Amino acid sequence: MLNLKKDGRAVTKIVLAMLTAAFVFSFMPRVFASAGAAPAAAQAAAPSVEPAQGFASFANPDGLIKGTENGQIKKIEFVEFFVNIAKTTGLYAFFTDAVAKMTPAGDSITVFGWQELLMILVGFVIVYLGAAKNFEPLLLLPIGFGTIFVNIPFGGMGDAPHGFLNIIYESGVGNEFFPMIIFMGIGALTDFGPLIANPKTALLGASAQFGVFGTLFGITAFNLIPGFNFTMKEACAVAIIGGADGPTTIYIAAKLAPHLLATVAVAAYSYMALVPIIQPPIMKALTTEHERKIKMKQLRHVSKIEKILFPLSALILAILLLPSAAPLIGCLMFGNFIREVGIVDRLSKTLQNELLNIVSIFLSLGVGSQMTPEKFLNPASISIVVLGLIAFCIATATGVLVAKLMNLFLKEKINPLIGSAGVSAVPMAARVSNKVGLEADPGNFLIMHAMGPNVAGVIGTAIAAGVMIAVYGG
Repeated sequence: MLNLKKDGRAVTKIVLAMLTAAFVFSFMPRVFASAGAAPAAAQAAAPSVEPAQGFASFANPDGLIKGTENGQIKKIEFVEFFVNIAKTTGLYAFFTDAVAKMTPAGDSITVFGWQELLMILVGFVIVYLGAAKNFEPLLLLPIGFGTIFVNIPFGGMGDAPHGFLNIIYESGVGNEFFPMIIFMGIGALTDFGPLIANPKTALLGASAQFGVFGTLFGITAFNLIPGFNFTMKEACAVAIIGGADGPTTIYIAAKLAPHLLATVAVAAYSYMALVPIIQPPIMKALTTEHERKIKMKQLRHVSKIEKILFPLSALILAILLLPSAAPLIGCLMFGNFIREVGIVDRLSKTLQNELLNIVSIFLSLGVGSQMTPEKFLNPASISIVVLGLIAFCIATATGVLVAKLMNLFLKEKINPLIGSAGVSAVPMAARVSNKVGLEADPGNFLIMHAMGPNVAGVIGTAIAAGVMIAVYGG
């Protein structure tokens, strides 16, 4: 036996000998094959042929590797190799790439590399807002990374049919699958107690729908501008953004204007996430310091039987009066009934946590995957985003103004700030109402009062979507 420490040189010689033998034997089949195939005359002349050098012995005069002439596989050229590598980098693509793609309207446009780079930067800004500024990170982080992923040159994550993000989008975002599950989870998370205890706050949830229907008719005015030609179905899909309800927006767009689904979904979820930025200036502009300091008395206790009967009653009314809204309201009430009945706690916790979290990640990634240059960097898409913002602002302002109007007739005044929670962004809008109230008076807690119009807004937006589908869905 060799001692590795004492006989190191011997071991090295043995290894080198083995490698040499393996190298020689690896060439023997090729040599014998060529020798066997050579004609006798060529064998006789073989001694006069000079030995070939290096890898050239396996190449023909055309520079192709021997045996691969039909496949046209060329020898390795280091300069060409490094040039090809450089052409596959993102740096090269961002400044030279130009690809023809289709817009949501069906027009063909050229997408340049710098436009993809711009969208990637937008994705990083969205991630920054979620991670550093804590603006609804549950939504913005996956949306931001979805935006980055889909715009990576040569990545193909959004390409049909096998791209990762394309699979997510086609599986649940481009239809009603993910929105329905989200509504179940929202129902399981939501306590309808504040709405039951103070039913008049439902008017605030209904008043926020003025933003939806006001924008619906306002969009028709855009048709007077050259280059804009919205149909009523498209107007419905855009106007529903004012409700700040992402799942409902996706649901109605899939029903009425599938080609706009990507744009309106991104707009709706963006405004949901940016509620803490958009709403406070509107709320403060429409209220006085005195109004923001109004304190509301504690809500009455709501019995368990009331909470159990509420989702069943809401579902029955939807079935009888507005069947087109029953799918959304039904999923919402199903999740809430599972929560309140108390005998299927495992199902309730699954809806509130694991299932809702998983679907939220996939839904947000799918939404982010639609933020590509051909879908956003055009006048029609930008106008939709602007119109959606107008709808959301109108909904916020209308809720505050209706609350002030109600105070003219109520003995027990309500704080107008909770009117802004009439939009469907649960519970973000309620938290914003509470935050602005605390800024005016550190002892004024409005969160439970704001939840009344907030959950009413969810139901109101679902009803508004049902009306639009009933009228224009044929």
